[in-house]
Amino acid sequence: METGSRCCPVVLCLALVAVLSPVLGLGEDLDRPLFGPPGSPVPLHDSDPGLKKALEFAEERYNRGSNSMHLRRVSRFISATKQLVKGIRYTITVELSNTQCKKSSMLRTCDFYPESQKLKTEVCVFEVWDIPWQGTSTLLKQKCQPRAEPHVEETAKSGEPSTSQPVEEPVELLGQFKEFMVKYNKVYSSQEEANRRLRIFHENLKTAEKLQALDQGSAEYGVTKFSDLTEEEFRSAYLNPLLSQWTLYRPMKPASLARGPAPASWDWRDHGAVSSVKDQGMCGSCWAFSVTGNIEGQWFLKNGSLLSLSEQELVDCDGLDQACRGGLPSNAYEAIEKLGGLETETDYSYTGRKDKCDFTSRKVAAYINSSVELSKDEKEIAAWLAENGPISVALNAFAMQFYRKGVSHPFKIFCNPWMIDHAVLLVGYGERKGIPYWAIKNSWGEDYGEQGYYYLYRGSNACGINRMCSSAVVN
Repeated sequence: METGSRCCPVVLCLALVAVLSPVLGLGEDLDRPLFGPPGSPVPLHDSDPGLKKALEFAEERYNRGSNSMHLRRVSRFISATKQLVKGIRYTITVELSNTQCKKSSMLRTCDFYPESQKLKTEVCVFEVWDIPWQGTSTLLKQKCQPRAEPHVEETAKSGEPSTSQPVEEPVELLGQFKEFMVKYNKVYSSQEEANRRLRIFHENLKTAEKLQALDQGSAEYGVTKFSDLTEEEFRSAYLNPLLSQWTLYRPMKPASLARGPAPASWDWRDHGAVSSVKDQGMCGSCWAFSVTGNIEGQWFLKNGSLLSLSEQELVDCDGLDQACRGGLPSNAYEAIEKLGGLETETDYSYTGRKDKCDFTSRKVAAYINSSVELSKDEKEIAAWLAENGPISVALNAFAMQFYRKGVSHPFKIFCNPWMIDHAVLLVGYGERKGIPYWAIKNSWGEDYGEQGYYYLYRGSNACGINRMCSSAVVN
Protein backbone atom coordinates (compact mmCIF):
# COMPACT_ATOMS: atom_id res chain seq x y z
CA MET A 1 0.00 0.00 0.00
CA GLU A 2 1.39 3.38 -0.94
CA THR A 3 1.46 6.17 1.60
CA GLY A 4 -1.15 8.84 1.16
CA SER A 5 -3.66 6.81 -0.91
CA ARG A 6 -7.25 6.90 0.29
CA CYS A 7 -8.01 3.29 -0.50
CA CYS A 8 -6.16 0.09 -1.25
CA PRO A 9 -6.80 -3.36 -2.68
CA VAL A 10 -8.58 -5.62 -0.17
CA VAL A 11 -5.73 -8.12 -0.16
CA LEU A 12 -3.11 -5.54 0.73
CA CYS A 13 -5.30 -3.85 3.34
CA LEU A 14 -5.95 -7.16 5.07
CA ALA A 15 -2.26 -8.03 4.93
CA LEU A 16 -1.44 -4.64 6.48
CA VAL A 17 -3.95 -5.27 9.29
CA ALA A 18 -2.29 -8.64 9.96
CA VAL A 19 1.13 -7.04 10.14
CA LEU A 20 -0.04 -4.20 12.39
CA SER A 21 -2.25 -6.30 14.68
CA PRO A 22 0.50 -7.03 17.27
CA VAL A 23 1.18 -3.30 17.53
CA LEU A 24 -2.38 -1.96 17.47
CA GLY A 25 -4.03 -4.76 19.47
CA LEU A 26 -6.42 -5.74 16.65
CA GLY A 27 -6.33 -9.47 17.31
CA GLU A 28 -10.07 -9.57 18.07
CA ASP A 29 -10.89 -8.25 14.56
CA LEU A 30 -8.96 -10.94 12.72
CA ASP A 31 -11.37 -13.87 12.96
CA ARG A 32 -12.07 -13.91 9.24
CA PRO A 33 -9.71 -15.73 6.84
CA LEU A 34 -6.92 -13.76 5.21
CA PHE A 35 -6.28 -14.23 1.52
CA GLY A 36 -3.02 -12.85 0.27
CA PRO A 37 0.03 -13.60 -1.82
CA PRO A 38 2.26 -16.56 -0.90
CA GLY A 39 4.41 -15.73 2.11
CA SER A 40 2.07 -13.07 3.50
CA PRO A 41 1.21 -13.16 7.23
CA VAL A 42 -1.94 -15.15 8.08
CA PRO A 43 -3.82 -14.49 11.36
CA LEU A 44 -4.19 -17.41 13.77
CA HIS A 45 -6.64 -18.46 16.47
CA ASP A 46 -5.12 -19.34 19.83
CA SER A 47 -6.29 -22.94 19.27
CA ASP A 48 -3.85 -23.47 16.38
CA PRO A 49 -1.61 -26.47 17.31
CA GLY A 50 1.52 -25.00 15.70
CA LEU A 51 0.95 -21.69 17.47
CA LYS A 52 0.58 -23.47 20.82
CA LYS A 53 3.92 -25.21 20.28
CA ALA A 54 5.62 -21.94 19.25
CA LEU A 55 4.19 -20.10 22.24
CA GLU A 56 5.35 -22.81 24.67
CA PHE A 57 8.83 -22.53 23.15
CA ALA A 58 8.85 -18.72 23.46
CA GLU A 59 7.58 -18.91 27.05
CA GLU A 60 10.31 -21.39 27.99
CA ARG A 61 13.04 -19.22 26.42
CA TYR A 62 11.68 -16.14 28.15
CA ASN A 63 11.82 -17.83 31.57
CA ARG A 64 15.30 -19.19 30.89
CA GLY A 65 16.63 -15.69 30.23
CA SER A 66 14.67 -13.92 32.97
CA ASN A 67 16.11 -12.89 36.34
CA SER A 68 12.73 -13.43 37.99
CA MET A 69 12.46 -15.91 40.84
CA HIS A 70 9.01 -17.04 39.72
CA LEU A 71 7.85 -18.61 36.50
CA ARG A 72 5.91 -16.31 34.21
CA ARG A 73 3.11 -17.64 32.02
CA VAL A 74 0.81 -16.33 29.32
CA SER A 75 -2.12 -14.66 31.05
CA ARG A 76 -3.81 -13.28 27.92
CA PHE A 77 -3.53 -14.06 24.22
CA ILE A 78 -3.75 -10.91 22.08
CA SER A 79 -2.92 -11.84 18.49
CA ALA A 80 -0.73 -14.01 16.30
CA THR A 81 0.17 -14.48 12.66
CA LYS A 82 2.18 -17.06 10.77
CA GLN A 83 4.21 -16.61 7.62
CA LEU A 84 5.78 -19.26 5.37
CA VAL A 85 9.50 -18.39 5.05
CA LYS A 86 11.59 -21.55 4.63
CA GLY A 87 9.64 -22.89 7.55
CA ILE A 88 6.95 -21.13 9.59
CA ARG A 89 7.55 -17.77 11.21
CA TYR A 90 5.15 -16.97 14.04
CA THR A 91 4.64 -13.42 15.31
CA ILE A 92 2.85 -13.60 18.66
CA THR A 93 1.59 -10.86 20.98
CA VAL A 94 0.57 -11.93 24.49
CA GLU A 95 0.53 -10.79 28.08
CA LEU A 96 2.83 -12.56 30.56
CA SER A 97 2.26 -12.50 34.31
CA ASN A 98 3.88 -13.90 37.45
CA THR A 99 2.74 -17.26 38.79
CA GLN A 100 3.17 -18.45 42.36
CA CYS A 101 5.57 -21.20 41.23
CA LYS A 102 9.28 -20.72 41.68
CA LYS A 103 11.51 -21.66 38.75
CA SER A 104 13.01 -24.55 40.70
CA SER A 105 9.60 -26.17 41.23
CA MET A 106 8.41 -29.07 39.07
CA LEU A 107 4.66 -28.46 39.45
CA ARG A 108 2.42 -29.19 36.47
CA THR A 109 0.05 -26.32 37.22
CA CYS A 110 0.97 -22.85 38.42
CA ASP A 111 -1.68 -20.39 39.56
CA PHE A 112 -1.33 -16.69 38.96
CA TYR A 113 -1.12 -14.32 41.91
CA PRO A 114 -4.60 -13.15 42.95
CA GLU A 115 -3.22 -9.68 43.77
CA SER A 116 -2.87 -7.57 40.60
CA GLN A 117 0.19 -5.70 41.87
CA LYS A 118 2.12 -8.99 42.16
CA LEU A 119 1.32 -10.11 38.63
CA LYS A 120 3.71 -7.56 37.09
CA THR A 121 2.09 -8.12 33.71
CA GLU A 122 4.08 -7.41 30.56
CA VAL A 123 3.00 -7.19 26.94
CA CYS A 124 5.40 -9.27 24.86
CA VAL A 125 5.97 -9.70 21.15
CA PHE A 126 7.73 -12.94 20.18
CA GLU A 127 8.91 -14.05 16.77
CA VAL A 128 9.51 -17.80 16.49
CA TRP A 129 10.93 -19.49 13.41
CA ASP A 130 9.88 -23.13 13.30
CA ILE A 131 11.24 -25.65 10.78
CA PRO A 132 9.02 -28.72 11.37
CA TRP A 133 10.89 -31.08 9.02
CA GLN A 134 14.12 -30.39 10.95
CA GLY A 135 12.50 -30.38 14.36
CA THR A 136 14.09 -27.00 15.18
CA SER A 137 12.71 -23.76 16.59
CA THR A 138 14.52 -20.43 16.97
CA LEU A 139 13.45 -17.36 18.93
CA LEU A 140 14.19 -14.51 16.51
CA LYS A 141 12.81 -11.70 18.63
CA GLN A 142 11.57 -11.03 22.14
CA LYS A 143 10.38 -7.58 23.07
CA CYS A 144 8.48 -6.99 26.31
CA GLN A 145 7.36 -3.94 28.20
CA PRO A 146 5.12 -3.36 31.23
CA ARG A 147 1.43 -3.30 30.40
CA ALA A 148 0.06 0.21 30.36
CA GLU A 149 -2.93 1.13 32.48
CA PRO A 150 -6.23 0.98 30.57
CA HIS A 151 -6.80 4.75 30.58
CA VAL A 152 -3.32 5.26 29.13
CA GLU A 153 -4.09 2.84 26.31
CA GLU A 154 -7.40 4.58 25.58
CA THR A 155 -5.68 7.96 25.43
CA ALA A 156 -3.08 6.61 23.05
CA LYS A 157 -5.68 5.02 20.78
CA SER A 158 -7.81 8.14 20.61
CA GLY A 159 -4.91 10.60 20.42
CA GLU A 160 -2.65 8.92 17.87
CA PRO A 161 -3.54 8.66 14.19
CA SER A 162 -3.64 5.24 12.52
CA THR A 163 -0.40 4.46 10.71
CA SER A 164 -2.47 3.36 7.70
CA GLN A 165 -3.99 6.80 7.18
CA PRO A 166 -2.32 9.92 5.76
CA VAL A 167 -1.61 12.55 8.42
CA GLU A 168 -0.53 16.14 8.46
CA GLU A 169 2.96 16.04 9.90
CA PRO A 170 4.06 18.85 12.22
CA VAL A 171 6.51 21.36 10.79
CA GLU A 172 9.13 20.46 13.41
CA LEU A 173 9.09 16.80 12.38
CA LEU A 174 9.40 17.68 8.70
CA GLY A 175 12.37 19.90 9.54
CA GLN A 176 14.07 17.08 11.46
CA PHE A 177 13.47 14.66 8.60
CA LYS A 178 14.89 17.10 6.04
CA GLU A 179 18.02 17.61 8.16
CA PHE A 180 18.34 13.83 8.45
CA MET A 181 18.08 13.39 4.67
CA VAL A 182 20.70 16.05 4.00
CA LYS A 183 23.15 14.86 6.67
CA TYR A 184 23.05 11.21 5.59
CA ASN A 185 22.54 11.83 1.86
CA LYS A 186 19.20 10.02 1.75
CA VAL A 187 17.38 9.85 -1.59
CA TYR A 188 14.06 8.04 -2.06
CA SER A 189 12.61 6.61 -5.25
CA SER A 190 9.23 8.34 -5.04
CA GLN A 191 7.13 10.70 -2.96
CA GLU A 192 5.20 7.70 -1.64
CA GLU A 193 8.44 6.10 -0.45
CA ALA A 194 9.54 9.38 1.15
CA ASN A 195 6.20 9.58 2.98
CA ARG A 196 6.64 6.01 4.20
CA ARG A 197 10.15 6.74 5.45
CA LEU A 198 8.87 9.86 7.19
CA ARG A 199 6.33 7.77 9.12
CA ILE A 200 9.04 5.25 10.09
CA PHE A 201 11.31 8.13 11.11
CA HIS A 202 8.53 9.50 13.33
CA GLU A 203 7.96 6.14 15.03
CA ASN A 204 11.70 5.72 15.54
CA LEU A 205 11.88 9.10 17.25
CA LYS A 206 9.29 7.82 19.72
CA THR A 207 11.33 4.65 20.32
CA ALA A 208 14.47 6.71 20.88
CA GLU A 209 12.56 8.88 23.37
CA LYS A 210 11.49 5.76 25.29
CA LEU A 211 15.08 4.48 25.35
CA GLN A 212 16.23 7.89 26.53
CA ALA A 213 13.65 8.08 29.31
CA LEU A 214 14.46 4.61 30.60
CA ASP A 215 18.25 4.54 30.14
CA GLN A 216 20.13 3.98 33.40
CA GLY A 217 23.46 5.35 32.15
CA SER A 218 24.48 8.60 30.47
CA ALA A 219 23.65 7.74 26.86
CA GLU A 220 22.02 10.05 24.36
CA TYR A 221 19.61 8.46 21.89
CA GLY A 222 18.07 10.12 18.89
CA VAL A 223 18.44 10.52 15.15
CA THR A 224 21.06 8.28 13.53
CA LYS A 225 21.69 7.16 9.97
CA PHE A 226 19.38 4.20 10.68
CA SER A 227 16.38 6.33 11.68
CA ASP A 228 14.42 5.66 8.47
CA LEU A 229 14.59 1.88 8.86
CA THR A 230 12.04 -0.32 10.55
CA GLU A 231 13.33 -2.62 13.27
CA GLU A 232 12.95 -5.54 10.86
CA GLU A 233 14.87 -3.78 8.07
CA PHE A 234 17.64 -2.79 10.45
CA ARG A 235 17.93 -6.30 11.83
CA SER A 236 17.98 -8.01 8.45
CA ALA A 237 20.50 -5.57 6.90
CA TYR A 238 22.97 -5.03 9.75
CA LEU A 239 22.55 -7.70 12.42
CA ASN A 240 23.29 -11.40 12.77
CA PRO A 241 20.49 -13.68 14.10
CA LEU A 242 22.76 -16.75 14.00
CA LEU A 243 24.57 -15.51 17.12
CA SER A 244 21.61 -16.42 19.35
CA GLN A 245 21.28 -19.94 17.91
CA TRP A 246 23.30 -21.72 20.56
CA THR A 247 22.86 -25.12 18.90
CA LEU A 248 25.11 -23.90 16.05
CA TYR A 249 27.92 -22.77 18.34
CA ARG A 250 31.13 -24.78 18.11
CA PRO A 251 32.68 -25.53 21.53
CA MET A 252 36.07 -23.87 21.97
CA LYS A 253 38.83 -24.60 24.44
CA PRO A 254 38.79 -22.26 27.44
CA ALA A 255 41.31 -19.45 27.69
CA SER A 256 43.70 -19.34 30.63
CA LEU A 257 42.77 -16.73 33.22
CA ALA A 258 44.79 -13.53 33.38
CA ARG A 259 47.81 -13.69 35.64
CA GLY A 260 46.75 -10.66 37.68
CA PRO A 261 43.70 -8.51 38.47
CA ALA A 262 42.39 -5.94 36.00
CA PRO A 263 43.84 -2.43 36.24
CA ALA A 264 41.35 0.37 36.90
CA SER A 265 41.14 1.17 33.19
CA TRP A 266 42.67 0.09 29.90
CA ASP A 267 42.31 0.99 26.24
CA TRP A 268 44.17 -0.77 23.43
CA ARG A 269 43.68 2.24 21.17
CA ASP A 270 46.25 3.99 23.32
CA HIS A 271 48.76 1.18 22.67
CA GLY A 272 48.49 0.87 18.88
CA ALA A 273 46.61 -2.43 18.72
CA VAL A 274 43.39 -1.22 17.06
CA SER A 275 42.93 -0.31 13.39
CA SER A 276 40.55 2.41 12.17
CA VAL A 277 36.77 1.92 12.29
CA LYS A 278 35.40 0.09 9.24
CA ASP A 279 31.93 -0.12 7.67
CA GLN A 280 30.23 -3.44 6.94
CA GLY A 281 27.53 -1.74 4.84
CA MET A 282 24.16 -3.43 4.39
CA CYS A 283 25.62 -6.88 4.94
CA GLY A 284 25.31 -9.00 8.08
CA SER A 285 29.05 -9.61 8.20
CA CYS A 286 29.68 -8.17 11.66
CA TRP A 287 31.10 -11.57 12.70
CA ALA A 288 33.93 -11.16 10.16
CA PHE A 289 34.79 -7.64 11.37
CA SER A 290 34.78 -8.74 15.01
CA VAL A 291 37.16 -11.64 14.31
CA THR A 292 39.55 -9.73 12.03
CA GLY A 293 39.72 -6.92 14.60
CA ASN A 294 40.71 -9.44 17.25
CA ILE A 295 43.37 -11.00 14.99
CA GLU A 296 44.73 -7.55 14.09
CA GLY A 297 45.31 -6.97 17.81
CA GLN A 298 46.80 -10.41 18.42
CA TRP A 299 49.16 -10.06 15.45
CA PHE A 300 50.25 -6.61 16.64
CA LEU A 301 51.03 -7.91 20.13
CA LYS A 302 53.11 -10.80 18.79
CA ASN A 303 54.83 -9.10 15.84
CA GLY A 304 54.74 -5.38 16.56
CA SER A 305 52.97 -4.36 13.32
CA LEU A 306 49.32 -3.32 13.01
CA LEU A 307 47.76 -4.64 9.80
CA SER A 308 44.28 -3.98 8.46
CA LEU A 309 43.11 -7.50 7.58
CA SER A 310 40.51 -8.64 5.06
CA GLU A 311 36.90 -9.26 6.11
CA GLN A 312 35.95 -9.91 2.49
CA GLU A 313 38.13 -13.01 2.49
CA LEU A 314 35.91 -14.46 5.21
CA VAL A 315 32.69 -13.35 3.49
CA ASP A 316 33.79 -15.09 0.26
CA CYS A 317 35.79 -18.08 1.47
CA ASP A 318 34.42 -19.12 4.88
CA GLY A 319 32.25 -22.12 4.00
CA LEU A 320 31.17 -22.61 7.61
CA ASP A 321 29.32 -19.28 7.84
CA GLN A 322 26.68 -17.56 5.74
CA ALA A 323 28.43 -14.41 4.48
CA CYS A 324 26.00 -11.46 4.64
CA ARG A 325 23.34 -13.63 6.28
CA GLY A 326 25.41 -14.03 9.43
CA GLY A 327 28.06 -16.18 11.02
CA LEU A 328 29.77 -17.22 14.23
CA PRO A 329 33.24 -16.16 15.41
CA SER A 330 33.99 -19.75 16.43
CA ASN A 331 33.43 -20.86 12.84
CA ALA A 332 35.46 -17.98 11.44
CA TYR A 333 38.55 -18.90 13.47
CA GLU A 334 38.33 -22.47 12.19
CA ALA A 335 37.92 -21.26 8.60
CA ILE A 336 40.99 -19.00 8.89
CA GLU A 337 43.08 -21.90 10.19
CA LYS A 338 41.97 -24.06 7.26
CA LEU A 339 42.62 -21.32 4.71
CA GLY A 340 46.07 -20.67 6.15
CA GLY A 341 45.59 -17.07 7.23
CA LEU A 342 44.23 -13.68 6.20
CA GLU A 343 45.23 -11.31 3.43
CA THR A 344 45.34 -7.56 4.03
CA GLU A 345 42.47 -5.21 3.32
CA THR A 346 44.50 -3.76 0.46
CA ASP A 347 45.04 -7.11 -1.25
CA TYR A 348 41.49 -8.40 -0.70
CA SER A 349 39.25 -5.35 -0.36
CA TYR A 350 35.74 -5.26 1.03
CA THR A 351 32.70 -5.17 -1.29
CA GLY A 352 29.85 -5.86 1.16
CA ARG A 353 28.48 -8.84 -0.78
CA LYS A 354 29.47 -12.46 -1.28
CA ASP A 355 31.67 -13.07 -4.33
CA LYS A 356 33.73 -15.97 -5.61
CA CYS A 357 36.60 -16.83 -3.26
CA ASP A 358 39.75 -15.13 -4.53
CA PHE A 359 42.10 -16.14 -1.70
CA THR A 360 45.80 -16.47 -2.58
CA SER A 361 48.01 -18.25 -0.05
CA ARG A 362 51.14 -16.35 -1.10
CA LYS A 363 49.42 -13.10 -0.02
CA VAL A 364 48.76 -14.26 3.55
CA ALA A 365 49.77 -11.46 5.89
CA ALA A 366 48.69 -12.92 9.25
CA TYR A 367 47.82 -16.37 10.52
CA ILE A 368 46.47 -17.90 13.71
CA ASN A 369 47.28 -21.17 15.50
CA SER A 370 44.04 -21.73 17.42
CA SER A 371 41.26 -19.92 19.27
CA VAL A 372 39.90 -19.78 22.81
CA GLU A 373 36.69 -18.92 24.65
CA LEU A 374 36.89 -16.54 27.61
CA SER A 375 35.25 -16.53 31.01
CA LYS A 376 31.77 -15.01 31.34
CA ASP A 377 32.80 -13.05 34.43
CA GLU A 378 33.20 -9.37 33.53
CA LYS A 379 36.06 -8.80 35.96
CA GLU A 380 37.97 -11.72 34.44
CA ILE A 381 37.15 -10.47 30.94
CA ALA A 382 38.61 -7.06 31.82
CA ALA A 383 41.76 -8.60 33.28
CA TRP A 384 42.24 -10.82 30.22
CA LEU A 385 41.69 -7.90 27.85
CA ALA A 386 44.29 -5.70 29.57
CA GLU A 387 46.81 -8.51 29.49
CA ASN A 388 46.11 -10.13 26.11
CA GLY A 389 44.49 -7.67 23.71
CA PRO A 390 41.10 -6.76 22.17
CA ILE A 391 38.37 -9.40 22.37
CA SER A 392 35.74 -10.57 19.90
CA VAL A 393 32.35 -10.27 21.65
CA ALA A 394 28.65 -10.26 20.79
CA LEU A 395 25.66 -8.45 22.26
CA ASN A 396 22.00 -7.56 21.84
CA ALA A 397 22.05 -4.49 19.58
CA PHE A 398 18.47 -3.25 20.00
CA ALA A 399 19.50 0.02 21.70
CA MET A 400 22.34 0.59 19.23
CA GLN A 401 20.08 1.62 16.33
CA PHE A 402 19.43 5.02 17.95
CA TYR A 403 22.60 5.44 20.04
CA ARG A 404 24.48 8.74 19.61
CA LYS A 405 26.92 9.05 22.53
CA GLY A 406 27.52 8.42 26.24
CA VAL A 407 27.41 5.21 28.26
CA SER A 408 24.42 3.10 27.24
CA HIS A 409 22.66 1.12 29.97
CA PRO A 410 19.28 -0.07 28.63
CA PHE A 411 16.67 -1.82 30.73
CA LYS A 412 16.76 -5.58 30.29
CA ILE A 413 13.35 -5.57 28.54
CA PHE A 414 15.01 -3.68 25.68
CA CYS A 415 18.23 -5.68 25.73
CA ASN A 416 17.65 -9.32 26.62
CA PRO A 417 21.06 -10.99 27.10
CA TRP A 418 19.87 -14.21 25.47
CA MET A 419 18.99 -12.44 22.24
CA ILE A 420 22.48 -11.43 21.07
CA ASP A 421 22.52 -10.46 17.41
CA HIS A 422 25.63 -8.37 16.70
CA ALA A 423 29.37 -9.13 16.90
CA VAL A 424 31.78 -6.33 17.80
CA LEU A 425 35.28 -5.77 19.23
CA LEU A 426 35.95 -5.02 22.89
CA VAL A 427 38.99 -2.71 22.98
CA GLY A 428 38.97 -1.24 26.48
CA TYR A 429 37.14 -0.24 29.64
CA GLY A 430 37.08 2.48 32.27
CA GLU A 431 34.73 4.96 33.95
CA ARG A 432 33.01 8.18 32.93
CA LYS A 433 31.79 10.33 35.80
CA GLY A 434 31.56 7.27 38.00
CA ILE A 435 29.81 5.10 35.37
CA PRO A 436 31.83 1.98 34.44
CA TYR A 437 31.88 1.22 30.72
CA TRP A 438 33.13 -1.06 27.99
CA ALA A 439 34.66 0.64 24.92
CA ILE A 440 33.36 -1.20 21.86
CA LYS A 441 34.61 -0.83 18.31
CA ASN A 442 31.66 -1.19 15.95
CA SER A 443 31.61 -1.80 12.18
CA TRP A 444 29.00 0.72 11.01
CA GLY A 445 31.41 3.46 9.98
CA GLU A 446 32.87 6.47 11.77
CA ASP A 447 29.59 8.37 11.43
CA TYR A 448 27.99 6.02 13.97
CA GLY A 449 27.99 6.70 17.72
CA GLU A 450 31.20 8.25 19.05
CA GLN A 451 33.46 8.16 15.99
CA GLY A 452 32.31 4.62 15.31
CA TYR A 453 32.40 3.43 18.93
CA TYR A 454 29.66 2.31 21.29
CA TYR A 455 30.05 2.60 25.07
CA LEU A 456 28.10 0.09 27.16
CA TYR A 457 27.64 -0.15 30.92
CA ARG A 458 30.09 -2.56 32.56
CA GLY A 459 29.29 -4.69 35.60
CA SER A 460 25.78 -6.07 34.98
CA ASN A 461 26.38 -8.28 31.92
CA ALA A 462 24.35 -5.68 30.02
CA CYS A 463 22.91 -6.81 26.67
CA GLY A 464 24.68 -10.18 26.98
CA ILE A 465 28.12 -8.63 26.43
CA ASN A 466 29.73 -11.46 28.44
CA ARG A 467 28.08 -14.40 26.69
CA MET A 468 30.31 -14.92 23.63
CA CYS A 469 33.82 -13.64 24.29
CA SER A 470 36.62 -15.21 22.28
CA SER A 471 40.06 -14.65 20.80
CA ALA A 472 42.42 -16.09 18.26
CA VAL A 473 45.78 -17.41 19.46
CA VAL A 474 48.96 -16.45 17.60
CA ASN A 475 52.04 -18.34 18.77
